[in-house]
Amino acid sequence: MATIRKRGNKYQAQVRRKGFDTQVRTFHLLKDAQEWARLQETLADRHELPTNKKALEGVTLGKLVERYRDEVLPRMKGGTNETINLNAILRHPICKKSLAELGTKDFAKFRDDKLQTVTAKSLQRILSPIKHLLNMAKDEWGYPLRENPLDRLRLKTTDNKRERRLRPGEIDQLLLCAAGKEKREGRGHTNRKRNPYVIVIVEFALETALRRGEILALRWADVDIERQSATVQESKNGYSRTIPLTPKAIDLVNRAKAIAMGDGDKEPDLSASIFPLTPNGFRLAWERLVKRAKITDLHFHDLRHEAISRLFEKGLTVPEVASISGHRDARMLFRYAHANQSAVRAKLGAGLVMENKETYGV
Repeated sequence: MATIRKRGNKYQAQVRRKGFDTQVRTFHLLKDAQEWARLQETLADRHELPTNKKALEGVTLGKLVERYRDEVLPRMKGGTNETINLNAILRHPICKKSLAELGTKDFAKFRDDKLQTVTAKSLQRILSPIKHLLNMAKDEWGYPLRENPLDRLRLKTTDNKRERRLRPGEIDQLLLCAAGKEKREGRGHTNRKRNPYVIVIVEFALETALRRGEILALRWADVDIERQSATVQESKNGYSRTIPLTPKAIDLVNRAKAIAMGDGDKEPDLSASIFPLTPNGFRLAWERLVKRAKITDLHFHDLRHEAISRLFEKGLTVPEVASISGHRDARMLFRYAHANQSAVRAKLGAGLVMENKETYGV
């Protein structure tokens, strides 16, 4: 708040704002005092005034991290993984620094320390919630931070987008191992009991291009067999969407229903999950499956890449594929679409044959 007092033949302007040092200046003319006071209030609104360090000295970065972890992350998707990262950061000495002394140089040292053990891409994921919580502290929690120290931190990352597609025979080996019928040296086929949902989820991912979390979150009420569709209530970007189901996808839903019903005739609860596995439980099952299948460098998310690429190869347009995949940015969608090189070579070869026939008549 600005106040202007007349002192003798001069005017003293004073601007006070919580979290900032009091600004005082004296002018000969009233209009100059008023104009300066308006400017200082504008600077205060932009957090551009010198901050009151006393208001920041009693608050450490660790205190903000704990508040963000306990109040914000429980409401966010993927908060479990970020909670693990934040708990690890709390053990670092940087969390003992007060906001009054915390600067970009401190995060530069943190960056250099972490890059000894993690990649630049992983470090970016670690720092992302820290940057967000500092913005919240400045904009919503009322801490008089002049700027976010992470805004000026340099972090060079490389584009490590994956272009992994299924190789010939890999899906057959996965399905064989998921069914517990993989071959072992000198033993032929085994009949070890596996979780029956794993094989269904793998095939369902290839048919629908859904993310792991979206598949595990599907409930019986979300699937309409008559209309051959499924509704994703909330995706990674926060939007819902309805996708078409192929005949094979519907067959997979019916297989999951048969597993859920067992020998009984009772219909499954509509509010229950179609695939009743926890994210961590399925992650461990997937890792064991890939290991048994002796397949290297295959992530479950690669099945989404494979499914989206297949949709393009079937001739679907970008808007049609986006309506299924849930992408709202075509640039991000193209990161997932990788043409099958053997199919491209076949098309190029066919095109060359046609060109020769038209040109030379052979």
